[in-house]
Amino acid sequence: MTIDITEGGLERFICEALTGEGCEPSGVGGADGGGVAGVDASDAIASAGFGWVCGSPSGYDKEFCLDLAQLAAFLHATQPKTAAALPAFNTDGPARRELLARIVGEIDKRGTVDVLRNGVRHRQHHIEFYFPLPSAGNPKAAELFDANRFSVTRQLRYSRANPGLALDIALFVNGLPVATFELKNSLTKQTVADAVRQYQNDRDPREKLFAKGRCLAHFALDDSEAMFCTHLRGKKSVFLPFNKGVDDGAGNPPNPDGIKTDYLWREVLARRSFADILENYAQQNKQHSIWPRYHQLDAVRRLLSDARNNGVGEKYLIQHSAGSGKSFSIAWLAHRLIDLRQDDKPMFDSIIVVTDRVILDRQIDQTIKQFTQVRATVGHADRSGDLRKFIAEGKKIVITTIQKFPFILEEIGDEHRGRSFAIIIDEAHSSQGGRTAAAMGRALASSGVDRRAEADFNTSDDIPTYEDQINEIMDARKPLSNASYFAFTATPKNKTLQIFGKPDPQPDGKIRHLPFHSYTMKQAIQEGFILDVLANYTPVESYYRLAKVVSDDPEYDAKKAQKKLRRYVESHEHAIRLKAEIMADHFMEQVLNARKIGGKARAMVVTDGVERAIKYYHAISDYLNDANSLCRAIVAFSGEHAYGDQQVTEASLNGFPSSQIAGKIQEDPYRILICADKFQTGYDEPLLHTMYVDKTLSGVKAVQTLSRLNRAHPQKSDVFVLDFMNDTDTVKEAFEPYYRATVLAEETDPNKLHDLQADLDKSEVYLPDEIEELVKRYLAGSEQDRPQLDPLLDICVERYRHDLGEDDQVDFKGKAKAFVRTYEFLASVLPYSNEDWEKRAIFLRFLVPKLPAPKEDDLSQGILQAIDMDSYRVERRTAMKLALPDEHGEIAPVPTEAGVANPEAEMERLSQIIAEFNNLFGNISWEDQDRVHETLTVYIPSQVAKDEKYANARQHSDRQNAQVEHNRALEKVMAAIMEDETQLFKHFTDDATFKAWLQAAVFKATYDNPSLFLSRDHVV
Repeated sequence: MTIDITEGGLERFICEALTGEGCEPSGVGGADGGGVAGVDASDAIASAGFGWVCGSPSGYDKEFCLDLAQLAAFLHATQPKTAAALPAFNTDGPARRELLARIVGEIDKRGTVDVLRNGVRHRQHHIEFYFPLPSAGNPKAAELFDANRFSVTRQLRYSRANPGLALDIALFVNGLPVATFELKNSLTKQTVADAVRQYQNDRDPREKLFAKGRCLAHFALDDSEAMFCTHLRGKKSVFLPFNKGVDDGAGNPPNPDGIKTDYLWREVLARRSFADILENYAQQNKQHSIWPRYHQLDAVRRLLSDARNNGVGEKYLIQHSAGSGKSFSIAWLAHRLIDLRQDDKPMFDSIIVVTDRVILDRQIDQTIKQFTQVRATVGHADRSGDLRKFIAEGKKIVITTIQKFPFILEEIGDEHRGRSFAIIIDEAHSSQGGRTAAAMGRALASSGVDRRAEADFNTSDDIPTYEDQINEIMDARKPLSNASYFAFTATPKNKTLQIFGKPDPQPDGKIRHLPFHSYTMKQAIQEGFILDVLANYTPVESYYRLAKVVSDDPEYDAKKAQKKLRRYVESHEHAIRLKAEIMADHFMEQVLNARKIGGKARAMVVTDGVERAIKYYHAISDYLNDANSLCRAIVAFSGEHAYGDQQVTEASLNGFPSSQIAGKIQEDPYRILICADKFQTGYDEPLLHTMYVDKTLSGVKAVQTLSRLNRAHPQKSDVFVLDFMNDTDTVKEAFEPYYRATVLAEETDPNKLHDLQADLDKSEVYLPDEIEELVKRYLAGSEQDRPQLDPLLDICVERYRHDLGEDDQVDFKGKAKAFVRTYEFLASVLPYSNEDWEKRAIFLRFLVPKLPAPKEDDLSQGILQAIDMDSYRVERRTAMKLALPDEHGEIAPVPTEAGVANPEAEMERLSQIIAEFNNLFGNISWEDQDRVHETLTVYIPSQVAKDEKYANARQHSDRQNAQVEHNRALEKVMAAIMEDETQLFKHFTDDATFKAWLQAAVFKATYDNPSLFLSRDHVV
């Protein structure tokens, strides 16, 4: 015997795994609707113990798209009286055709999923088509579930028009088709891509079996990868990967026990697993069909299993990339947690979904409500009192925002403190720590008193002591023993990882924190779920000249002045107008004319503040009008702002309410969305193709903002970023920690709080007795007793003002803020409490706002009145792909240090500042100014930095020796470019001033501060 490596061999292998048999096809194919000859209940094949049974192509009716043999077997086994009253499936006639037409009509109208879940009414009969998974201790339900017919049919001939066409495998549940498969085998030189093409080119979407709402999913499969599609549309059919992932990327890991893709039939398609998907995940409606992606199914199931095994009180961090379907994952988890049981009791009385993004608040709400079986159990908490009302009404899932959550929780009351809660947090960040955690604690804790009880301390029969109150506050900060936390985020911060991450002790004694489950940006990009927003990143260089317009030459703080000048230049009407023209021209020529996203592409302009957004709105709108373009812009910002001689809002400028912005940008003629701190996070719009950035971005903010572009669309093959403000290194650095799984390098050291406390105590701004007295007055009093606190605080303020010098004031206030910030975080994660820390945190929280800031003169004040714009131009650089390192991203723990004192001002004359700004060689009439500028600012420093002797001196010697080696390296570089840059070489050799300047500038760039000389603000 030889191993069968054909496609048929793979079919047989899958069928044997599902049914215990090869399910060899027999007969000549399904009936054309005139009858199912010789088929009745006795023809059904018994299960061999693998969960599925073998079906036969001859049992399939092509006209009605049903396996009548399996349907008959199911009805006779589970509903014998109804089956006996219905017309026989194997005898044609009007009654039979009426019944089948009724079933098929309901499937066409409601979808297979709904018919399986809810059955069909026909005349006086209610026909059940499926019996769900049984709960524990329900033998009758278990018996009915076991009677379901999960069947596998090989080589299904599905077409009446083309009888020879056959699918490799089709799956049925009680005779209703639920999935199809096209298989390929890499050993015979065909892959999953060939299977996808077969669906797209050879499977007519007009066939009933492929109609929307009929099958849950269509799988393309080989021995290495799996893909699926929920709606076949010919060449437009979109197939998504259904792979486990390997090395945080696409594909599947090697399987030591067999084929890489056997998880599909051994795990996902196993009888109870498939039943779980059918009952709790799959959805079909008029707009689309929903089938979970592998990472979503895996995450939810792992969370449910761990919660069931470990009980209430655990914390989970789920790091799923932006655009990877977190809303559905959250919705599935929320509604599955309802039925999670332990000791035959529900584990959670209520599931609370919290989001800090208002847009997703409604999005998650709508997603959860798509699960019709739990619709009546969902409540949306918009105001105080809602949560209490919903719990009383039996609502199991409550959705709210992080802004409303603390206030809503206070309404729960003592009668619910014995309940258990599952808290699902969308986009978990540091807002869930500190005071928000304390608010959760006061409302949900299983013991203690709430805030409303504090007002009754003096009248209660059981008056809590001062120590009781302190302990209650500290206990409220701890993770709740009666709540489990499920935190979802694409970009976890250090606080998020330490609060919700999984501890991972290291050999050196440090404790890292990891996500419980991750679906990385790397995998999402490689699998096509999202697009790589750094694949076409194009920086724009700004070149400008300023002129001094005052006769004298005052001194200013150079660093602050440079920042003001940059902001002045980039906000200048001329600069805005020029950049707006570049944006509009690019959008019309490179996006619209190129028919990006099938001609439906939209763009976003990210601006630095409301004033600049309004300027852009007018500049872009005017330019589009002048160009007779049909496109229109929309502006988005919060509040009312003065512009010109009037107050404006986004509604007054756009001509429609703010609530319609997200919908209007999807409609013509609106194509460009101009934003000021709106729509930069939580905005999910697949039509966004291009982003124009005129705002400084870094860290998580850069990732979240640029990721607005990454949402996939069937016609979207690329995205584009044109960045006027940020350099490539900064953007790349921002994305690096989140490309793969993000790891907290080590926990925040709680001993740092002891150190901060010692330093603060040593300053003698306050006395221990004053802390004790203020905390007692605060806890015993009410709002009317506020004046009792001020005398104690004012004494401390006077000591701060008179006993501390300016530097010591800066040091004390910075450390006081650091202490409060660090304590509020650590108090929520440490397993122990510290009464001294709690009292100082209360005291310092009142004291810090009363401490005057050290006197600080703005030594750059007035500089904008002393200069004017002389010239401005911008130049687009070459588009580039920013490659990220293929390794886990480590982030540092929460910092405990105080902010550094303000550095001393570096005073320079106005003329000198402008001279620096305009560049010392600005008066030379270069033959090719841009090329020379590129050579000076990029090429020469990069070549000098590569010199081994200079690099060695820079690392191992002092500054003076490094300067010597630098000058030697520079001479060498200049000699090398002599032929190509004769004019530049001549200035270097003949002009001593120019040579000295270049030596100093390149040395400063490569030794002291590379970002200063190689910054993006080149001015010539």
